[in-house]
Amino acid sequence: MIHGTNLPEASKRRLRAGIVGGGEGAFIGSVHRIASELDGQAQVVAGAMSADPERAQRSADAWFLDRSYASFQRMAEEEARRADGIDFVIIATPNHMHFPVARAFLEAGIHVVCDKPMTFTLEESERLVEIVESKHLVFALTHNYTGYPAVRQARAMVQRGLIGSVRKVLVEYNQDWLMEPLERQGHKQAMWRTDPAKAGLSSCVGDIGTHGENLLEFITGLKIKSLCADFTSFVEGRQLEDDANILLRLENGGKGTLVCSQIACGEENNLNIRVYGSKGGLEWHQQEPNTLIFKPAGRPWERMRVGLDYMSDEAKLSTRTPSGHPEGYLEAFANIYRRAISDIRRVKGGLPMEGGYPSVHDGLRGVRFVAKTVESARAGAVWVDL
Repeated sequence: MIHGTNLPEASKRRLRAGIVGGGEGAFIGSVHRIASELDGQAQVVAGAMSADPERAQRSADAWFLDRSYASFQRMAEEEARRADGIDFVIIATPNHMHFPVARAFLEAGIHVVCDKPMTFTLEESERLVEIVESKHLVFALTHNYTGYPAVRQARAMVQRGLIGSVRKVLVEYNQDWLMEPLERQGHKQAMWRTDPAKAGLSSCVGDIGTHGENLLEFITGLKIKSLCADFTSFVEGRQLEDDANILLRLENGGKGTLVCSQIACGEENNLNIRVYGSKGGLEWHQQEPNTLIFKPAGRPWERMRVGLDYMSDEAKLSTRTPSGHPEGYLEAFANIYRRAISDIRRVKGGLPMEGGYPSVHDGLRGVRFVAKTVESARAGAVWVDL
């Protein structure tokens, strides 16, 4: 938060948010709304929630929004002109619409919070980086798993050298919701996520594998140097992969694996990461988010718990509830919004951004990761540089 006597107007009120996409039948729209409003710093007041004008209006009415638009283009134009226009827009559309929506609002001078992957193509991502940098606007990408306090603790411990040099990282993200051909049964989410025209080059890696890539680089502070990917579409007739196994080489010489699947029977949202260094290891499970396991060399394992005094300042800043109270998905999502909203206020007050949330550069990194995994898989699981 910005403090002082001569505060800009935006620092004396809740910020006004708009949303594109996320209407009827969408899971992620409600998540974005709850997360953006959780700390009382913003309120969603306008939306273009569907390409179908009637569905858009019904969705806006269900959320009691002040304004509903039939198109995102009109929304960007009109909100930019209003004295009470939105301060930032939430993009919760299928992947193929991320770039045109982001460009429209950035060019209208409106800050952006976008779902991942950032764009449909690598070329779009590169162009979006140019636009964001030229406009000096906030662009936040909702890699929400970086918002968990235990993940922030893991990153702080790596930065402090408590596990030594990173040697091996294992990431797995397994789900089972696409075990059956839901896309042929009218399931909205399955229909667009398995459609190359809307999802892009990849389904499973683009949807959940990018979270694994981002989490690995966030915690370790290391970039993936090269990779070797093997894709499979287990459901007959599915155009994009529903399972991927990826070998990784890190920039410091460390090695890793990233396994992601949406046909892993019995799994819900099973995201796990293990980081092994020269002095110790770390282990975190998203379905048990309040616990971080520290494995120091030659000593008993330590079970670290969110909300206790021994946690790092970084973890404490991302913690809302007392110890023993589950700190989960929505709160982690809200941590991305809290930091982005703080930067929006700073920009409006003429102050430099502080960051601390996934940026347009992280988005470019993620889209490049997807493109390179596809390149590797199509060539027969060969090594390619990232």
